[in-house]
This record gives sequence, C-alpha cells and structure tokens, in this order.
Amino acid sequence: MTVRLAAGSCALGLLAAGYALAHHSAAGIDRSQSRTIEGTVREFRWQNPHSFMQIDVTDEQGGTVTWTLEMTAPSFLIRAGWTRSTIEPGDAVTAVLRPLVDGSPGGLFVSVTAPDGLTYSERGQPQE
Repeated sequence: MTVRLAAGSCALGLLAAGYALAHHSAAGIDRSQSRTIEGTVREFRWQNPHSFMQIDVTDEQGGTVTWTLEMTAPSFLIRAGWTRSTIEPGDAVTAVLRPLVDGSPGGLFVSVTAPDGLTYSERGQPQE
C-alpha cells in the first residue's frame, strides 16, 4: 500500500511539473523583436496567474484590431509600482511588446506609457 501511494504521489508530481512547464512556454513569442502599438485600452485584467490587457488599435484601412498582451502576476506588478487602476478601459496608451511568432495581434507585454505620461513595465518603478 505504501509503495502504491508513493508511486501515485510521484506520478502526480511529474504530471503537475509537466503542466507547469507547458504553461510557461514562450515558444510562440518572438523575443528577438519588439513592436510598439498605440491605441485605446479595451480591457485590463488584474488577475492570477497572469494579468493581461487588450488594446484596440486602428489599422491602415481604418478598422480596429484588438491586441492582447500577456503580463505577469499582480504580485510582480505591485512591486513595479502598479495598482489595479494604473491602466483603465478607455485610456489612450502606447505599448511595447514582444510579438507572437505567427503574426497574430498579441504578444508578451514589455511596457506601456499611460495617459499621465509615465511608462510602466514589469521590472521597475514608473519612468517619465
């Protein structure tokens, strides 16, 4: 019985580790590129395990394209000077991101310049 319990616990641990590694894969992100977009915040979600924001950007044809930027957890954002209301829907922003490899409108968040002129990232206090 003890052997079965230990084997089951080990298998569960390996399975959980596999999910954790898969969840944090950045294979779809082109970390060698950065892209700057300007638009209006559609949504900002302050949530675990990753916050995210959606930004509506006007394309060359005058249409709207919604970009989704994956961010880090709120606990890291707080240490970098963020609050739940740093960015709000309707804010005009300029964002820098690492784009998706497949060219879809989204990517990994790098920084955002808010309407107050401060630039927020995930790594340090806001800069002017």
